[in-house]
Amino acid sequence: MKEKALRKREGFEGQRLIVLPRKIQNDFLVDDPITRQIYITDIGYYPKAQFHYVERPQGISQHIIIYCLNGHGWVEINKKKIEVAPSQFIAIPANTPHRYGSATDDPWTIYWIHFKGQTAGYIVDLILKNAKNYKPTLAYNANRIKLFEEIYTNLEKGYSADTLRYVNMTFSHFLSSLLYEDKFNNMDTAQESHVVAHTIDLMQKRIGDVISLNEFASFANLSVSHFSVLFRSKTGYSPIEYFNHLKIQKACQYLTFTKMSIKEMAIMLGVEDQYYFSRMFSKLMDIPPTEYRKRNMVNG
Repeated sequence: MKEKALRKREGFEGQRLIVLPRKIQNDFLVDDPITRQIYITDIGYYPKAQFHYVERPQGISQHIIIYCLNGHGWVEINKKKIEVAPSQFIAIPANTPHRYGSATDDPWTIYWIHFKGQTAGYIVDLILKNAKNYKPTLAYNANRIKLFEEIYTNLEKGYSADTLRYVNMTFSHFLSSLLYEDKFNNMDTAQESHVVAHTIDLMQKRIGDVISLNEFASFANLSVSHFSVLFRSKTGYSPIEYFNHLKIQKACQYLTFTKMSIKEMAIMLGVEDQYYFSRMFSKLMDIPPTEYRKRNMVNG
């Protein structure tokens, strides 16, 4: 690493490291509409990094992600020491005092990335909000490692505008794999997640029906209050709001691909009052259904 980092001078066998030139950062990354949102400044891989040690009393201007693949290490953030084991990653916010190192008897193998950008701080905050003691645990996923390798391999080829945009858009996907591991791994194993997923399946299958909150709760085999709190915690919306969103999503398809009247599609979606349907559509889409059709109608 850099920025006054202290570490074993000869490095680590098999290590890889790319530091993007400051000129590339200043001349392109901070100005481009895509990359300025979030962009990598340094990236590396240290296998079995014995005696690895870094200390930054004032922190650095970049945010840091360290993903421990194997072995053990430790990180101290704001004088709080955290032990790091395999399949765990550390998020260190910019300008935060820290130091970290590899365990002597079982040195860690780590992938690490430094990054900046307009949305970088917000994303780190989201990661830390979901973490305990800065240290979330991840299930190993080969696809996540492939994303890292995709970024690294392309940066090795140079710093063209297309390459820089591509690797940083890929990096956003990498970060989403840390934030939303269940979706990335496609492993909604928790019973609560199953309940919500099955309810949404029911909504999609019965998109043209009128279903009450009581019916949804009964389907989930939960009390109305418990079901409502659970559904909102997983989706951000009440069950009825979410169901209406799916109805409007379907209405957009009808408006785009069919000549069905507003009244007909309202009835198809379980809304008898076409004027109420139009108000519901306008509130969610910020445009009346007739105007939406004019803008998006596909002529067959």
